[in-house]
Amino acid sequence: MLLRYRDNYGTVLAVVLTVLAALYVIWKITQSPDQATQFAFNGLAVGAVYALIAMGFTLVYSTVWFFDLYYGAASALGAYGVFYLRSHDTLGGRYEVNEPVLNLVFAAVTVGVVVWAFHTAFEPRLRGRLNPTAIWVIAGLVGAAAGIYMWFVLSYPADIHVTLAPAVGVIVALLVVWVLHAAYRQLLPRTSFVPVLVIGAVAGIALGVYCGLLVSDAPGSGLYLSWGVSCLLAGLVSLALYRGLYVHMREQARSPLIMLVATLGILLAITAFTTIIFQSAPRPLPDTFGSAPWKIAGANIKGFNVFTVAVAVAGFVILFLLLRMTAFGKAVRAIGDDEEVSKVVGINTTVIIAVVFFIGAIYAAMGGILSGHDTAIQPRMGLLLLLKGWIASVVGGIGNLYGAIVGGFALGLVEQFGIWDLAGEWKDAISFVLLILFLSFWPNGLLPRK
Repeated sequence: MLLRYRDNYGTVLAVVLTVLAALYVIWKITQSPDQATQFAFNGLAVGAVYALIAMGFTLVYSTVWFFDLYYGAASALGAYGVFYLRSHDTLGGRYEVNEPVLNLVFAAVTVGVVVWAFHTAFEPRLRGRLNPTAIWVIAGLVGAAAGIYMWFVLSYPADIHVTLAPAVGVIVALLVVWVLHAAYRQLLPRTSFVPVLVIGAVAGIALGVYCGLLVSDAPGSGLYLSWGVSCLLAGLVSLALYRGLYVHMREQARSPLIMLVATLGILLAITAFTTIIFQSAPRPLPDTFGSAPWKIAGANIKGFNVFTVAVAVAGFVILFLLLRMTAFGKAVRAIGDDEEVSKVVGINTTVIIAVVFFIGAIYAAMGGILSGHDTAIQPRMGLLLLLKGWIASVVGGIGNLYGAIVGGFALGLVEQFGIWDLAGEWKDAISFVLLILFLSFWPNGLLPRK
């Protein structure tokens, strides 16, 4: 009886608070429609970053069911990766940072991840043709080539448009072949695949060479290429941490609390290293496209912020299709439901979870990059973005992909409208008050996980 009364009281209080907040917003909108439009757009732009963070966080959490706090460091790594690669473009060329030791560290991480990925992917296919030593040697050579290539990219950031041109060409060529192959399997499954393969190879090579030459002749593309490199580095570090550390800790610890403490140590260590390398002062990222504001409905709207919202929506669509339309997505959902049963039915859970960590870190890094272009970056930005992503997940419904994007945009809007009559410094306080309210009255969020 007491429990039922407490639940009813909480529901009534939550409804009353929601109605009061809605009435306040409506009242403010009638007072100043132009300012309301500005706050709404600002909320969507900030919420898009929170949504990206929340989607990646939700993907990881709903698969392994522990909080990976490196996720916050991944967002900072993405932002500082762009600054690291484009620091010669910052502050009129008066500031530049390039650490040879750091380049070697990331090259070594690349070698380790590529060797593991190559061996895992091709060892079953080559097992009957080559002995295990030969397979490891081939994997080592491929990994060494990838590591050396990464070292060149990081060591000569001013020429990133030249060093990455071959990679862009190869990616485009493979993408063309993959698209033609997928179309062939859907439209002409009974015809010979050889002509399609030849056409795809020719078209892919031609388009790849063209795109590679186009990138090599466009120094301005360096900033956007650095986005890809930074996201890739964040993903490689996340995959390396999982495969090299988390797998063994999960087998030994059997406790989410120990994993939480361990990942907290990783977050603090990376934050400390970031402070040592880049100093604690806020740093700006170079200007992007769409920096000049547009005047729409009385509000100043930047094209880049519209792009940020589009990235969040595209990120949701990609993740939705990946989880719902592919065998990989089915495996991820199976592991999230019961990892032990997934192992029994033949799913390689270590590989699937490693890929999940890789994808999640890419989302975090992209969120950090987009946030860094809107405001100055600082070493502790990762912790704050991690907390905002977690709050967005709780608001939307933790463990639910739909809830992640809804919670991100909702949090951004609440923050912006909440400081209408307050100073901007109150945004974080409003976010944490919202978290407390949801944990108290709506612990399952707006869209609970089913």
